[in-house]
Amino acid sequence: MHEETSAGTRVVLVGRPNVGKSTLFNRVAGSRRAIVAPVAGTTRDVMRHPVEWLGTEFVLVDTGGVFGASADPLQAAVAERGLREVGTAAVIVVLVDAREGLVPADEEVVREARRAGAPMVLAINKVDDRRAGAGAAEFERLAVSPALSIAAEHGLGVGDLLDAVVARLPGRGRRPADSTSTPTGDEREDREVGIAIVGRPNVGKSSLIHPLARK
Repeated sequence: MHEETSAGTRVVLVGRPNVGKSTLFNRVAGSRRAIVAPVAGTTRDVMRHPVEWLGTEFVLVDTGGVFGASADPLQAAVAERGLREVGTAAVIVVLVDAREGLVPADEEVVREARRAGAPMVLAINKVDDRRAGAGAAEFERLAVSPALSIAAEHGLGVGDLLDAVVARLPGRGRRPADSTSTPTGDEREDREVGIAIVGRPNVGKSSLIHPLARK
């Protein structure tokens, strides 16, 4: 049974160009719907894909590089549509590039995203080598919490990111258990058994969960 979160609930990816939004979108969507290329402005349209994670449904939205002025009318139109999506977001995922480090454009993205008033999660992408990982601490200046290190291209940390996103969606409060009734033997047999997989970030929890979830 799904938690009571509408399938139209939007989780919107934002960030300056080429920080890996489309790569993350494709990773979560399980397909290469969004074009990935090392060219600014490659994402020319707002992409959406329904996602289910931990029994919760939402729509993942890839906005492209939506902030900042553009002389290209087509890119300006894409930016306008993207900003509208940001305004409807239940959760905003701000992506930054650990390899390039913190730049003023990242701070601009965060300032604009805050105006939407939705909970934010910071995804520090491309943390797939020691040099990039060592520089991740500088993003604390953005004051976005939680801040999670990921490598979208390889799936590293993506499960932890989705956990954080789902925890911030509306309707995710745990239902109180009914302690006034005792289940019968048949009811106990019909109950689903929950198994929790725990561990510190990036130890492979999601890599274990995905094969099991497909069965």
